[in-house]
Amino acid sequence: MTITQLKYTLAVAEHGNFTTASDKCFVTQPTLSMQVQKLEEELGVIIFNRSTKPLQVTDIGLKVLFQAKKIIDESSRMNDVISEEKGIVGGTLKVGIIPTVSSTLLPLFLNIFTKKHKNVELKIEEFNTETIIQKLEDNSIDCAIAATPLNNDKIIERPLYYEPFVAYVPEHHFLSGNKMLEINDLSNGGVLILKDGHCFRNQVLNLCTLEDLNKQYELKSGSFETLINLSNNGPWMTIIPYLHSKNLIKKNLENIIPFEEPSPAREISMVYSNSQLKLPVINALTTTISSVIRGQIKYNDVKIMSPVS
Repeated sequence: MTITQLKYTLAVAEHGNFTTASDKCFVTQPTLSMQVQKLEEELGVIIFNRSTKPLQVTDIGLKVLFQAKKIIDESSRMNDVISEEKGIVGGTLKVGIIPTVSSTLLPLFLNIFTKKHKNVELKIEEFNTETIIQKLEDNSIDCAIAATPLNNDKIIERPLYYEPFVAYVPEHHFLSGNKMLEINDLSNGGVLILKDGHCFRNQVLNLCTLEDLNKQYELKSGSFETLINLSNNGPWMTIIPYLHSKNLIKKNLENIIPFEEPSPAREISMVYSNSQLKLPVINALTTTISSVIRGQIKYNDVKIMSPVS
């Protein structure tokens, strides 16, 4: 049994086809098929039912694939052990990030980091908080940028910054004209919120109950831009993170009203498993983000809202 055989077998399971798997592994189809067959012969089991289309994994094959993934994951950590010991900042870093942060944070640090650390390959993908926790636990990603606290003993949280919430109040709204808002002002304010699955929605709901936000209706959207457009064309207002307000056009920017201190805010952290070994690269990424964000947010007195309901 070899690591190569396990990788080829996992590739076949992922793509459901020997030809596609061989292309992805950059080997010929006969070579890949032979290695998978050798693994089956050594184990004395059939992993794939080749008579079906598409290819199906047998019951025992599912168990073999589960162990194969664990072996591959652990073998790849060998290089991580060496890199950590030597303090090497290099290699591939798989990063998860929540959608309500990616559009404003990535443009601030990505170019700076890649220019400074040319030996690091960043693979960044958006996930909601629940998926991030799951992928950290099964080592599908190395670290993530998410709203915290997550209250998970298996995950280390390193705060990067604290981002205040601000209210978007169009000029036709009855709260328009206020220089500052209090939480109580949101009662009967017709506040539009993000749809289920976003931790920012939970943070707003933890700020005040849904009944306080909207007693007659509940409109939800997956983007702040949509919430702002709806507010501009209806009797509503919405709440957005501060960094999103900096990207608004001038006309919309005039509708931003801050909250009285301590302002409700979210804590954005670098999170990773407490068994993570790619700490030199994670530390470098954390340092870069922390340095660029200092000039973007004025750190006022804030009250951190929980990202979990």
